[in-house]
Amino acid sequence: MNQMTTDISLEEGLYLRQSYFDKARRIVVKVGSAVLTNDSGVDENVIQNIARELTFLHNSGREVILVSSGAVAAGRKKISLQDSTTLGLDQKQALAAIGQPCLMQSYENAFEECGQTIAQVLLTHSDLADRKRYLRVRNTILALFRFGAIPILNENDTVAVDELRFGDNDTLAALIANLIEADMFICLTDVVGLYTGNPQNDPDAKPVYTVAAVTEEVEAMAGNVKSALGTGGMQSKIRAAKMVSTGGCASFIGPGKHDTILQQLFSGEMIGTFFLPAVDKIKPRKQWIAHVLHPKGVLVLDEGACQALSNRGGSLLPSGILEVRGNFGVGDSVHCLNPAGKVIAAGLINYSSADVELIKKHHSAEIEGLLGVKDYDEVIHRDNLVVL
Repeated sequence: MNQMTTDISLEEGLYLRQSYFDKARRIVVKVGSAVLTNDSGVDENVIQNIARELTFLHNSGREVILVSSGAVAAGRKKISLQDSTTLGLDQKQALAAIGQPCLMQSYENAFEECGQTIAQVLLTHSDLADRKRYLRVRNTILALFRFGAIPILNENDTVAVDELRFGDNDTLAALIANLIEADMFICLTDVVGLYTGNPQNDPDAKPVYTVAAVTEEVEAMAGNVKSALGTGGMQSKIRAAKMVSTGGCASFIGPGKHDTILQQLFSGEMIGTFFLPAVDKIKPRKQWIAHVLHPKGVLVLDEGACQALSNRGGSLLPSGILEVRGNFGVGDSVHCLNPAGKVIAAGLINYSSADVELIKKHHSAEIEGLLGVKDYDEVIHRDNLVVL
């Protein structure tokens, strides 16, 4: 058994895991297509098991959200379309439109047998990128909790286009976990967890039960896992675990087809891979800046500016900007790169790309002379900047 990516013992890992599961009161569970579907479409037995397991969590006094894939697979089954048929985007969106009510009907029937009320919430990226709508989604979910309902979320595939997409439901689930400040993010998939190597050809490969921090080493382990994962794959699940950790949320990746997987987890069984939350928690608004917003442009910084942002918690001044890329306006999200091209920060910009082009490499005292007006000394104020 592996001792994780740090020197934490198996015994300490088990203790930490159990302590976080015991304390978890608000939980996001994501179930992927690889768990929900079989050769004939949506697996009704899995749906029923999920309903029983989430009702178990709800009845234990916890608030639960389900992020569920499976609409396209349900649509295929509804119109008897072969899995081998190649589909365009419009066809996939049409299948999602056909399959979503079928998927929800399956959930409605299964949860009704458990005596549990559910609610459907469909989202696109633009629903979260707008700050007012972002907070409205949060308020709606919290109201559903007060009504005793379990919200079931999915991306609104029928209308989502590239610029409106989350990319996969792993990302959507992680963003929702941060949105509601969840304690636990559980990603149920068709693999048992991470391994130190490929267990199919490496006799020394061992399961990784606990991860203290998602490092490059951990991200590389995702390549050791062979599965029939859907659009996200194992790497997106690792990124999701990293994303929620910055909000103080623990996470789990493991097998979703086990009949009592959630009861096993919450009773302390050592199964799957558990991720500890980050030591330094990012405030909710900065989480929104860091993880939700798509950057409209890029600023390449010199080493001095990089040090000021990363080590001294400073604002970004024009003197530290070497290069401006993209077309952005005031208030847009931009990424900051070091000279080697690595993203080190994200933030909300105080000046347009055209104005930043004029004031880059200059001191703040020169801004008014260059632009004719000076609204801010900083290109990005530290209150609107997140070091990544």
